[in-house]
Amino acid sequence: MDKKEMQAVAELMMQSSNTLVLTGAGMSTESGLQDFRSAKGMWAEKDPIQMASREAMNSNYGEFHQFYQDRLQALEKAGPHQGHNILARWEKKGWIKGILTQNVDGFHTAAGSQKVWELHGSLSRIICCDCGDQGSLSAFREKQPCQECGGLLRPGVVLFGEGLPEKEWQEAMEHLEEANMLLVIGTSLEVAPVNQIPLTFKDRGPMVLINKGSVPWPQLFKIHLQGAAGEILDRIDKILSGTD
Repeated sequence: MDKKEMQAVAELMMQSSNTLVLTGAGMSTESGLQDFRSAKGMWAEKDPIQMASREAMNSNYGEFHQFYQDRLQALEKAGPHQGHNILARWEKKGWIKGILTQNVDGFHTAAGSQKVWELHGSLSRIICCDCGDQGSLSAFREKQPCQECGGLLRPGVVLFGEGLPEKEWQEAMEHLEEANMLLVIGTSLEVAPVNQIPLTFKDRGPMVLINKGSVPWPQLFKIHLQGAAGEILDRIDKILSGTD
């Protein structure tokens, strides 16, 4: 990790009056969760259309249910790491204004971040496939039907073939319009429409990428720090706090 580049990121943050953060699955790999598109990612082993789509839910609910049951069990064994905690602390200090996330694990909120826009929904929220009424995690795990209409229950995440939650997306875009720096962490930027965010932001201020792999449009980023999110955020935090 290049210390000069991390110092440059810290300086950009101190100069910025409104920094937002965009996170993806790579943010949570240090918590023990799989990402999606790396060589060892979830989609290297499974076809997302067969596991995490409306088609899968409607045609093979048993396999769909097991896939999300496994993800919920993985969540129970994991939790926020130092990177999540650092972002929560930065929000309290005013160094960042909020987090836009593709992640459905809830770790940003668990770490104490207050302004979090979950653009792809949340695994902890259970809804009915038919009427949209809210259910419980225990009911989903036990394959109980919706108490309102008798329909099947599902996690409140955005499946392939579905649109993003309108209210969450709209609020995130409104805050993005006011931002003058964007910190992008742990995302391959391959899933629309979230992958368009750097393209729409590019003329508003500097963008910094923290990611192990490459992304489309790398030229948009002023700095690219390659490595584990938690480790890099810890180094930047020490520079910001004057303890490095």
